[in-house]
Amino acid sequence: MKAASFKEWLGRFGNELKTYFNVINDLEPQDDAELSVRSGVSFKGSQLLMLIFAIFIASLGLNTNSIPVIIGAMLISPLMGPIIGMGVAIAIEDYTLLRTGLKNISMAVLGSLLASALYFLISPQYEGSSQLLARTSPSIYDVFVGLFGGAAGILSIACKNKGQVMPGVAIATSLMPPLCTAGYGLATWQMQFFLGALYLFFINMIFILFASWIGVKLMGYKKVVYQDAPRYRRIQYIVYSLVAVTVGVSVWLTVGMLRKSIFISKATEFVEQQMVFPNTQVLNHKEYVENGKQHINVTLIGEALPKDSLQLAMMNKLDSVGLGGTVLNITQGFSMSPAEMADDKDFDQFYKMMQQQLAYKENQLDSLKSIITLHNEFSEQSVKLAPEIKVLFPAVRDIALSQMVASSVGSSVVDTVNMVFVNAPAGLGASQREKLRNYTEVRLGKKNIHLVMNPSDFPWPKPEAPKAGAKGEDDDAGRPVKGKK
Repeated sequence: MKAASFKEWLGRFGNELKTYFNVINDLEPQDDAELSVRSGVSFKGSQLLMLIFAIFIASLGLNTNSIPVIIGAMLISPLMGPIIGMGVAIAIEDYTLLRTGLKNISMAVLGSLLASALYFLISPQYEGSSQLLARTSPSIYDVFVGLFGGAAGILSIACKNKGQVMPGVAIATSLMPPLCTAGYGLATWQMQFFLGALYLFFINMIFILFASWIGVKLMGYKKVVYQDAPRYRRIQYIVYSLVAVTVGVSVWLTVGMLRKSIFISKATEFVEQQMVFPNTQVLNHKEYVENGKQHINVTLIGEALPKDSLQLAMMNKLDSVGLGGTVLNITQGFSMSPAEMADDKDFDQFYKMMQQQLAYKENQLDSLKSIITLHNEFSEQSVKLAPEIKVLFPAVRDIALSQMVASSVGSSVVDTVNMVFVNAPAGLGASQREKLRNYTEVRLGKKNIHLVMNPSDFPWPKPEAPKAGAKGEDDDAGRPVKGKK
């Protein structure tokens, strides 16, 4: 009984849920929807003028790196009309509409490229901005934007309650800026801009068309009936072959982009998690695929690391995380090229790190200066004290001063010790030793000086040998030197 009640409840819940996703009651008649689509395919009169205005607005926005201006161009652009029209035409097999849409989108693309190229040729600001660069490298996300954007577009045309869907679709799918970026590449003869931007436009266009086609099929629109059946079948074969090839190429490109996105994600995670060092930081890193080969470029700054050992360790880690075969380029310190600091964010990060490094080096330099000063102070005092000690303590022949660091072998305890080594062959009494220690403390301004008397094997300076022939001197046999009184 309980199982039957649960099944009934589940059935009612399923039926109620279907009512939320049922769009049949919201759809306009097919003739009205087709009329809206056909009017959007046309590129005459006001539609053509709006396209021209959108081209120049998008070019201005890209040239000045202004996002609001670029969004304005997307809203004005009528490029969505012919693309959705071609998707509808394929679904209802209206090849006249398909031919019109294909002709209009071709002219729109050609006109956009020429107009934007002309603008960038006469523009006073000629450098590429970040908004231009952002439209030369399509990713897997652009595929999904085109797919879902096309689905939202065709649904808004077919439904009674259209709302403000189409402007949002125009912004999301971003058809106009890639064409203007391609025009920039044409004007400056930079093929990476031209081909990359056209690639992005192509991806967006194909998946908007594909989503429109599938949407119309799901909504059950009636097909156009042709009188000439053989001609209709030939056209149908050609169209479906072209669509299959186009979608196949798009899927192949999408798979490539998906693999690239997965690689970039894994490579970024590898750099952030594995390349962590105590006194060295990652300034920037770039992951990319070129000619089918995966690359990771990393720039390090800070304490220099052994190049060969670092490269070998990182390559072993790449194999362990499934990135074997990746080309890893590691740049350290100031060997970074200016191109690697072209981005403002990277340059700011580099500047901050350099400030930190300079502060660290200054601290090290100050510490070394203090050590050298202390060492020189002891050396100078040793030379100055020698004549004074000779007068005050005649029994002392040599003296050596040193500041030493004593450390415990069994622990990390260290201490600084001030030492005075005394060479007095005849010895010094206890009172004399204490007097010498007190005198040294006063002269050096140091406390707790340790006095070591007559250390064995100490390398004391040897006394100078008497010069032969000096007045009043004897030779080795004890006889007066000849010629001397």
